[in-house]
Amino acid sequence: MEYFKLNNGMRIPAVGFGVYLIPSKEVGPALKEAFKDGYRLIDTANAYLNEVAVGQAIKASGLKREEIFLTTKLWPSEYENAKAAIAATLKRLDTPYIDLLLLHQSIGNYLAAWKALEEAVDQGLVKAIGISNFTVERYADLLKHARIIPAVSQDEFHPFYPSPKLKDAFRKEKVVMESWYPLGHGDQALIEAPIFGLLGKKYHKTNAQIILRWHYQMGNVTLPKSLNPIHIKENLGIFDFTLTQDEMAAIAKLDRGYPYYPVGDAENEKRLLQWNPNFEEQH
Repeated sequence: MEYFKLNNGMRIPAVGFGVYLIPSKEVGPALKEAFKDGYRLIDTANAYLNEVAVGQAIKASGLKREEIFLTTKLWPSEYENAKAAIAATLKRLDTPYIDLLLLHQSIGNYLAAWKALEEAVDQGLVKAIGISNFTVERYADLLKHARIIPAVSQDEFHPFYPSPKLKDAFRKEKVVMESWYPLGHGDQALIEAPIFGLLGKKYHKTNAQIILRWHYQMGNVTLPKSLNPIHIKENLGIFDFTLTQDEMAAIAKLDRGYPYYPVGDAENEKRLLQWNPNFEEQH
C-alpha cells in the first residue's frame, strides 16, 4: 500500500474501501475480503446506517486498531448537537477514536459542527478532521472560522470531472483530495472510454485499474466499492506501473466540466436538509 501525507503529519492509505450502499449484513464478508487483500482505510458514515457492522468487522478482523484508518462522517441533522453525535458514532463503531471525521455536507450549521470536531481532536477522540461536498465558497467560509484546517476533502473526482477549481482551492492548505466516485459511479461511458482500453492493453491492466492509477498520480485518495472479490483485489493492483505525462495529458482531455452529483444545488440541498434518519436503528 502507498500513502499520502496529511497536513497534520498523519499518513492516509492511497486506496480505501468504501461501504456506501452496502447493507449491514454484507459489510462483514466484504470487509473480511478487503482486509485479507491489504485494505486498511475503511470509509463509512452515519448516513450509511452500517457503522455498527463496520465496527464489528474491524473487531473480527484480528487486526490491531492502529493498523486501520477509520473514516466516518456526521450528517447535517447532527450539526447542532455534534458533540453528542460524535459520542454516538464512537459507540456504534465500538472504537475509542476515529482516525478521520468529516462533515458530510456543506449545509446546515457546519460552523458549529466544525467547532465540535476541533474539540474532539483536542480530546483525542478524533485524530484528523475534514469536509465532504463543500463548494469552494463554503470552504473559504469555513477557513475564516476554523482553528484546525481540514486535512481531507472528500468529493466527486474522476476523469470526467477532475474539478481543478477545488484542487486549486485546497492547494495552499495542502488538503488531500479524496474521491467517492473514483470510477464515475460505474458509468460505462467513463470506464469504457477508448483511452483506458488502450492503456489497459499496454500495461496489462483493467480499465478500472488505469483510472485508479490516474487518481493516484493526481494525488487523490480513492474509495472504490465492490462486493466482487476479484474486483476488490484488482483495485489495489495499481502501484506497479506509472502513466506517462503524455498519457496523463490524454486522460485530462476527458474532462466534461460537470459532475454527476450537483453540490450546491438549492433543490438538492433542501432535500438533504429534510432527511433526518434514526442513526441508532442499526444492528
